[in-house]
Amino acid sequence: MVLAQLGGSISRALQQMSNATIIDEKVLNDCLNEITRALLQSDVQFKLVRDMQTNIKKIVNLDDLAAGHNKRKIIQQAIFNELCKILDPGKPSFTPKKGKTSVVMFVGLQGSGKTTTCTKYAYYHQKKGWKPALVCADTFRAGAFDQLKQNATKAKIPFYGSYTESDPVRIAVEGVETFKKENCDLIIVDTSGRHKQEAALFEEMRQVSEAIKPDLVIFVMDSSIGQAAFDQAQAFKQSVAVGAVIVTKMDGHAKGGGALSAVAATKSPVIFIGTGEHMDEFEVFDVKPFVSRLLGMGDWSGFMDKIQEVVPMDQQPELLQKLSEGNFTLRIMYEQFQNILKMGPIGQVFSMLPGFSAELMPKGSEKESQAKLKRYMTMMDSMTNEELDSSNPKLMNESRIMRIARGSGRLVREVMEMMEEYKRLAKIWSKMKGLKIPKKGEMSALSRNMNAQHMSKVLPPQMLKQIGGTGGLQNLMKQMGSAKDMMGMFGGGGDK
Repeated sequence: MVLAQLGGSISRALQQMSNATIIDEKVLNDCLNEITRALLQSDVQFKLVRDMQTNIKKIVNLDDLAAGHNKRKIIQQAIFNELCKILDPGKPSFTPKKGKTSVVMFVGLQGSGKTTTCTKYAYYHQKKGWKPALVCADTFRAGAFDQLKQNATKAKIPFYGSYTESDPVRIAVEGVETFKKENCDLIIVDTSGRHKQEAALFEEMRQVSEAIKPDLVIFVMDSSIGQAAFDQAQAFKQSVAVGAVIVTKMDGHAKGGGALSAVAATKSPVIFIGTGEHMDEFEVFDVKPFVSRLLGMGDWSGFMDKIQEVVPMDQQPELLQKLSEGNFTLRIMYEQFQNILKMGPIGQVFSMLPGFSAELMPKGSEKESQAKLKRYMTMMDSMTNEELDSSNPKLMNESRIMRIARGSGRLVREVMEMMEEYKRLAKIWSKMKGLKIPKKGEMSALSRNMNAQHMSKVLPPQMLKQIGGTGGLQNLMKQMGSAKDMMGMFGGGGDK
């Protein structure tokens, strides 16, 4: 992903500065020049980059800083604040409320990924408990309704459209009325696009907007246009009341940073970014966590939200109970693999952890890791309840392994490889044995047991090396504030 490259360049520049023995003018300039180069390569406007550099130098006046100050921290904070300023439009967008019907209209040029983004937006809210519905008011492009129909069917979202009606306003009004009667609380209307900003497109948008009176108009924009995003966002904003922007194709072009900064300059809030073709490759765009991840500082609260999403509150005490018993079965392994896959793209989740860069996991290896988990789960689907619930690996004799291989259509070697992975994870799990289950209001034993020494045995060697060994892991855990944050993962921690 291109933003991974930008983030990698910025975090490398900060790392080189941190490694310097003395922070002087030369070290600061080298660091800023490296960051400037990375931002310009990402097509961020030259004036914005120049202003950022000037502001940082004003804030970080090395001569005026007293000897006791942590110069590295001050520089890092200044860079963080200035990057936030570039990307922050300074105003929030409308947020739909659960249970109250909201109509959202999507606008944009042809080929920007509008129809796919409509489904991703609906799917995201469906997972959060909304009842979304899709209306296809795009009568201009052949195959638009078919595309929306396929996407909606795949995501199990109700949809409305017509093969014969050519008036987009009529379809939009009928669709919205239909879904209001069905008590859908998020009605998403997909409109026509054109090859360029034509008068006919803007006129059609105005008519649809006046007819359905949307609560929010979202402009979908292709990130590959870079700085030109400013003119495009302004033109659409003047025609309809654009309340928010979604920037797509952030995974495939070097101009993503330029597009984000240009949209912010129009004072339109970016609410999501599309990072791939699949339904879950869609991220909420929040300036501070986004910049924090770019700088390799992670997004710990985002990571916790992901975990809360996949491990429901009622299952958390049960998971902790299993941890404390130390008995790791294949069924537990299956459940944990399910949770990992539910969290979405592994690289996206990794970039939320402080000290990790999305660059550490190349695109290919991420897909391979997910495919491997699915293969293992297919093999476990061919096991009996006795095999899944036993914590004795010796139970798996040769004839059982051959039966599982035949039943799952995999090779015997692959089943044995899965059993080796099970043994490795069981060894890690056994280290948690005797863990006291925290009661509400008391500090957990988990946070005390989760010291760097413990974690260094749990992590794969290659990952540990990337972090900088046990010492690097200790710093990382300090950043995470392991005690209470770790407990958030299991619904423990202090009284709320």
